[in-house]
Amino acid sequence: MSQDEEAKLALLRESLSNNKSNAPIIINFNSFNAPVGQHNEHVDTVNFTMDKDGSFQIQHTRKVGGMPELPPELSTDKAMVLWQKAQDAGYVDEHYQPKISRTQAALLADAMAHRLGIKEKWKVFEEFWHRNYMRSDYNLALSQQQSYDFQDELKQLFG
Repeated sequence: MSQDEEAKLALLRESLSNNKSNAPIIINFNSFNAPVGQHNEHVDTVNFTMDKDGSFQIQHTRKVGGMPELPPELSTDKAMVLWQKAQDAGYVDEHYQPKISRTQAALLADAMAHRLGIKEKWKVFEEFWHRNYMRSDYNLALSQQQSYDFQDELKQLFG
């Protein structure tokens, strides 16, 4: 870890040590080393845990090798046709990661899941894209006029 990261961890440790709660505190933090829409060379996960007695643990793991493989629901022949269309339109990169806003990505996930018959769409896409709260992004998208235009684009794109 860099000096800056070490300093932040020390500050976090001090803040957590001042907590008087009886419940254990667990903080999970994921860090990706590439801007949104680009391939990640590694993913860092840091778990901070402080027990009731004040003992403090930090566990750091690094997954090397970039993005995970497509889940089975997103790697069918029909899904690959949709991925290609989404790539050609500039919505996803060569690793099927979104190159568009969070709200547009949620609309894209919904459109793909609908055409592929995926029932647990948010779980599937959140795990694959390393995102949380995609349903909230989707609900926000539905309140924005530009999202209706994007939904029309998706209907034309996916047919």
